[in-house]
Formats: sequence, structure tokens, C-alpha cells
Amino acid sequence: MTAPLLRVENVSKRFGGLLAVDSASFSVESGSIAGLIGPNGAGKTTLFALISGFEKPTSGRILFRGVDIGALAPHKRAALGIARTFQIAQPFAGLSVRENIAVGAHLRHAGRDEALAKAAAVSRLVGLADRLDMSASSLTVAGRKRLELARALATEPTLLLLDEVLAGLNPSEVRDVIPVIQQIRSAGVTVLMVEHVMQAVMSLCEHVFVLAQGRIIAEGSPATVTKDPGVIEAYLGHGAAARLAARERAHG
Repeated sequence: MTAPLLRVENVSKRFGGLLAVDSASFSVESGSIAGLIGPNGAGKTTLFALISGFEKPTSGRILFRGVDIGALAPHKRAALGIARTFQIAQPFAGLSVRENIAVGAHLRHAGRDEALAKAAAVSRLVGLADRLDMSASSLTVAGRKRLELARALATEPTLLLLDEVLAGLNPSEVRDVIPVIQQIRSAGVTVLMVEHVMQAVMSLCEHVFVLAQGRIIAEGSPATVTKDPGVIEAYLGHGAAARLAARERAHG
């Protein structure tokens, strides 16, 4: 049996008196699109920071391709093939779209011409090919989200961590980005996404992990976890699962 691409083993992260991640364990299979969902404040972005190296775990292990990467700096994890996007897209405002993407491409392409060529190729995948020479600061929210995605892809990752890449987009823009993420997976990139847009989670993810108060409380297919009473309570509060069940019986 092939080992998972990413394995998180009993990982905890404490900030002073706050336990942001509490003994979280899960694994992501190579070639998959997996989701990490949960209510606000559950610890999802902290978990991404731990996987990508921007934070160090208080305890537990993070393995990538079977190797413990817990002590590695973010740039070394990027070199191994781990890339992430950030919730708030912050492009280099003084650079063009092409130059912004090339910043990511320089991880593996030292020459300027090579990096710019890689930027152009990535722009076609994410739908920015017609905006390469625009100033990054002139992009809409949707354009900045695509640029954030492009910069991460330009590092040529094996594992792509998407942190609410669809947040702030209208339903039409969400529908436009879903096939882009599917194409990224088809190109051989494994995707783990933190997302609140359940339309996208249901459309994209084969497997979903639910985080609440720093702990993984459920996992499975999107259809399974969204019916889990514990998940419903985590999102909607104590007693919500029973109220929904009673409502369904009343309308059944």
C-alpha cells in the first residue's frame, strides 16, 4: 500500500494559554483533492501554517513523503514541493501580473527568461493570460485570488494548500474557479483546501476532514460529514442536530 503524501500525527500548537490545534491527525493521499472544513476559529489556518512551516508544532509530527519535516523552514518545504496560498491576497503592487507570478517561478528557475516563461504558462492555467502585463494592483478581488493561486503554482508544487481561495467571490466566480482547481489536480498536484464555500467542497473534494476547537471531529466524503450530528453542532451550536432532525420528520 502506498504511503500518503502528507501525514499529520497528533499535532498540537499552543500559543501561551490558547491550544489552537489539539492532537490533530489525518493524512492526504497523493493525487487527491481533500478538504479541511470547520467553523471560524477552529484552527484551520494555524494547521496550514504548521504544514507549510510558518509555525512549529508544540508536539506531534508532520511527514511529507514519509519524512518528518517539522524542523524545516518554509523555503525548504517549498523546495520539497509544498506550496500554500493565503486568505488575504497581497500581490507585489509595483510589479505586473507576469512579474508577480515569476517571483514564485524563481524557486526552480534562476534565469529571468525561464521564470517569465513559466509565469506565462501558469497564467494560462489560472485564467490570467490576458492580464499578464497589467499592474497587479489593478486586479479585482477575483483576479487577485487567481494571482495568489498562480504564484503558488509557479513554484511547481507536489502538494498545494489552498487557504480559502474562493472567499470573497460571487457564485459565478466560484463556478469559474472550480474547473481550474480540477485542472491543477489533473496536472499531478495534490490539493488540500480550507474552504467555507460548501458548493466547492461538495464539487471538488473526495475526502473531507472537519476541525472544531483544534480537533479533528469527523472525516469522510462531503455528503457523509455534512450529515454528521457532531459536525452540525460544531457549526450551528448545541442542539442544532436534534432540531434539524425534528424539522425533517415534521416535513417528511
